[in-house]
Amino acid sequence: MNENQQISDALKMQITNDLRQYVANVAGGSANKASKLLKNISNGYISLVLNEKWESISDDAWRNLQKQVSKKDEWVIVETRGYKFLSQLFVDARLHSNTFGIIGKTGYGKTETAKLVLEENVFVVKANEYFTSRDFLEEILRLMGKNGAGYSIAGMMKQIITNLLKLQNPLIIIDEADKLNDKVLYFFISLYNALEGKCGLIIIATPYLKKKIDDGLMRNKKGYAEIYSRIGRNFLEVPKPSKNDITAIVQANGITDPQTINSIYNSCGDDLRSVKLLVHANLKASA
Repeated sequence: MNENQQISDALKMQITNDLRQYVANVAGGSANKASKLLKNISNGYISLVLNEKWESISDDAWRNLQKQVSKKDEWVIVETRGYKFLSQLFVDARLHSNTFGIIGKTGYGKTETAKLVLEENVFVVKANEYFTSRDFLEEILRLMGKNGAGYSIAGMMKQIITNLLKLQNPLIIIDEADKLNDKVLYFFISLYNALEGKCGLIIIATPYLKKKIDDGLMRNKKGYAEIYSRIGRNFLEVPKPSKNDITAIVQANGITDPQTINSIYNSCGDDLRSVKLLVHANLKASA
């Protein structure tokens, strides 16, 4: 939609119908749940739209709603068991400055859920195998809107901590943490030590990280006991997608035929990336 385009009554009705479908298919019929899934859309706002009391709704608000509920060619995220599990931990860590280690198999929706919590003072660092200490700290600063150029490693760390201590309920999520080498992973200890009780910290990884930590603990490897202690000596496991989860995802993204849904469930191997590919393949075949 053109940002300057006036919203016609016909388009408002189309967006309203799209919202009805979103509430029914994605939020399980709950407008309250829909308001939690949508950005800057309150339960009261949804009520106004669905009851066609549009007088106080601005064109910008209509555009915001349309971008989120009228995505005909974009993937619709559904509130699965894994989504609820992760979201609750993210909120807990942010509001209470808690620290968690979370593991889940590839395709369980960890990264997609982390992307959805990109609100104010939440910084999601996607780890890479090639990250050096400088790369890692520069990425955190970049997410904060800061520049690490010209700073030493110690200077960047000091800048990160100083910035975080100024924020209300900050949260750092290190996604795919199993990709980090030990030298970079040790920064988790440094961040915790400097920010305990002041900032939430979460590391998310595949079960490989748990195995790596367990092996390191057995061999008394440097830093591993400290990391394990700081996550409460426990890794929390993301539940695998249930059949109901996968059915809801498939239905929300345009497939309602029970036989096709069952086929996708049996073929996906509990991998939500595979579900997405199978849905697109079936939609393309039926077009």
